[in-house]
Amino acid sequence: MRSNTLRLAPCFIATLTALWAQGPDARGSLKIDFPKDSPVAVASPLSADWGQSNAMARGGALLLDLHTSLSLRNVSQRRIRGITLVVLAQDVTPGGKGSVSVPSLDIAPNETFPVRIDLRLLKPLGREGAVVQVGLDGVLFDDLSFYGPNRLNSRRSMTVWELEAQRDRRYFKSILERAGAEALQKEMLASLSREADRPRIGVQLVRGGRATNYDADQDVRFAFLRFPDAPIEPMDGLAHIAGNEAHAPRIQIQNRSTRPVRFAEIGWIVQDQQGREYLAGTVPAELNLAPGQRSEILQDTALRFPQQTEIKGMTGFVTSVEYADGRFWIPSRAELASDGRLQRLVAPSPEEQRLVQIYRKRGLKALIEELNRF
Repeated sequence: MRSNTLRLAPCFIATLTALWAQGPDARGSLKIDFPKDSPVAVASPLSADWGQSNAMARGGALLLDLHTSLSLRNVSQRRIRGITLVVLAQDVTPGGKGSVSVPSLDIAPNETFPVRIDLRLLKPLGREGAVVQVGLDGVLFDDLSFYGPNRLNSRRSMTVWELEAQRDRRYFKSILERAGAEALQKEMLASLSREADRPRIGVQLVRGGRATNYDADQDVRFAFLRFPDAPIEPMDGLAHIAGNEAHAPRIQIQNRSTRPVRFAEIGWIVQDQQGREYLAGTVPAELNLAPGQRSEILQDTALRFPQQTEIKGMTGFVTSVEYADGRFWIPSRAELASDGRLQRLVAPSPEEQRLVQIYRKRGLKALIEELNRF
């Protein structure tokens, strides 16, 4: 596939002082590489501001601290709902690649929109070519069609975000239509309050096994929150607990729908010794699960919590399911509200966050206008 390439250089390279020793050929800076038939294009050659970016030498590599904004244009004939970019300094060792996803967009044909990039990447010293390369992993349109190589599985995540956006817009608009502007305002204030009170804890995710070694492990079983309409039902599960670390989760699931399932994701809530609960992360699984069939999700993953945290209990719940035909299931607002813990622990969707920010910054009238656009 042929590509259109745009190089943006001089203003960024001035900040990369560690590159000067490599000579003028190393100063190529940024390469934006979108396919020729891409539905988005760079709006102008001067659409990147690298003023806050910098670099420092670290061993045999450069630590690139990127802070920039690209201005892109929708050159397709469809409205864009989401985009994921791949940002690459090098593709060999860890730390050289990142990604940026922007959900909850509504970009009409020929409109421009910004994409903010705030990443830290490592690039080996002495490597030729662009310092950073920006590519396209995918674009999601308003009809849920998708364009892109999808190497990061961005189609799945962006589709789930868009389904959540549709669900949440319908919910808030129904409140407005049923109970009026005052009820909508109360719902916005409640969302702001939940976000301010949401318990947070620093969690380190370690792939490929446990993060530390302990003499004694204990197996702790999951409790499960079950949604009546979920196509996947968690049956049993456990994880190995050692001090402040949980690792190697194993969850038994059953497909109780009438369609084959190829992906499921289980939310993972942990409880500490004081009874406080936190959303720790999710357990994703690629599946080939026929109707009625059971399977076991296995993850070679460890979650490490702050040193003073001792894990005493765990709860799981289904967050999303992808059928073999490419359709998805997500929990309804009613299902999420059926257990007070989920409303307290689970972060709002990107769309709910966007709507709350419209209310907070521009007021109730602007929020009502936004809801009435759809």
